[in-house]
Amino acid sequence: MAVLTDPISDFLTRFKNAARAGNEEFTAPYSKMKADIARILQEEGYIWNYEVVTGKRTEIKVKPKFVDGRSVLTDLKRVSTPGRRHYVGANEVPRVMSGLGISILSTSKGVMSGGNAKRQNLGGELLANVW
Repeated sequence: MAVLTDPISDFLTRFKNAARAGNEEFTAPYSKMKADIARILQEEGYIWNYEVVTGKRTEIKVKPKFVDGRSVLTDLKRVSTPGRRHYVGANEVPRVMSGLGISILSTSKGVMSGGNAKRQNLGGELLANVW
């Protein structure tokens, strides 16, 4: 198993690849941050559900959402990386695809979507944009 320097990017790439390939589900190594990102993706309607599977290794199993055989996810972009962090203030949270997508932020009150962060007047680290 290779050592990952950016596990969040790995999780998002697995999600994008599974959605494009039409896979019913995919698994990734578990972390609390990945579970929070999956929770946001479920709340926003990009995945059906996710579950934490314990066993030899703890993994997170995610089921991407498809409508009429097409993935709900069009694309996503990882913004902040371990080598280059990207922080935004409450007034600088971007609108993704003119409001058709979401941004995911890590704030002082936890991981949340950009819309929730704006409503709570919070800024933070911009993790990814999803549309």
